[in-house]
Amino acid sequence: MTGAAALPPWRTVSAAPLAHDPATTDVGRLVVRCPDRPGIVAVLSRLLADVGANITESQQHSSDPTGGTFTLRLEFVLPGLSQRRPQLEGALELLAAQWQLTWRLAEAARRPRLAVFVSRTDHVLQELLYRVRAGDLRADIAAVVSNHPDLEPVAVAAGVPFHHVPVTPATKAAAEARALELVGDVDLVVLARYMQIVSADFCSRFPERLINIHHSFLPAFVGANPYQAAHDRGVKLIGATAHYVTPELDAGPIIEQEVARVDHRATVEDMRRVGRYVERQVLAQAVTWHVEDRVIVEGDRTIVFA
Repeated sequence: MTGAAALPPWRTVSAAPLAHDPATTDVGRLVVRCPDRPGIVAVLSRLLADVGANITESQQHSSDPTGGTFTLRLEFVLPGLSQRRPQLEGALELLAAQWQLTWRLAEAARRPRLAVFVSRTDHVLQELLYRVRAGDLRADIAAVVSNHPDLEPVAVAAGVPFHHVPVTPATKAAAEARALELVGDVDLVVLARYMQIVSADFCSRFPERLINIHHSFLPAFVGANPYQAAHDRGVKLIGATAHYVTPELDAGPIIEQEVARVDHRATVEDMRRVGRYVERQVLAQAVTWHVEDRVIVEGDRTIVFA
């Protein structure tokens, strides 16, 4: 994707009611993309100053200062943001035409609703549940969906609805339809070691809102058993990759990656154990950045304002 017009429809807000977090009341986030040229930062800063907003964080990136694409993320405080949002949106619409802006305006107090898909392993789900409970991940897990019943006690203990939707090759389409019906209008779907390949139709329902954790350092060792493949090659680093899901298997834009060192003494099970710690960190970080509006897809890549 190139150019401002290629951004997703960021102004679409989930129809489901979202809880409000008093700690982030009146905090807004503005993410903008446009062709790069002088004056963009000044214009947007002036716009926010004119409505009485105080900018608290600013990050920007240019793919090329002479004819490239400019991306900017601003975080600000504006008293009465919810009530004054239409005024701010109107001003942004006027700038959009003049500067070829594509923009997203979000209220930090609005907690996104997540659906987490799992199979039998619980380590990544447990990490997400913990971070939500601790307040490190400002989102709500609306449902856990699994093709196996094993993790129902984990979800129930956390007070999260659990849905067992078995999947076989013959029932895959019907199972996906049922899962979509159960999760409803969520803001983000997280595949937390969900050992099923989702269809292109499923992907199309959540463009740039479907995140997977792959238990290897992509693009190396793709497939279902990367730790065995890594062991066979005698690797010295164990990695994990969180990426957006696209119809092409394990090829979506990468959000976060991490590695841990191993040596020749490590067995396959040692690698899996080390990998579990890495996977937990990588997926939780990617989800956190996504819900904080820090990730912007740029073609096959991402810009992450961490």
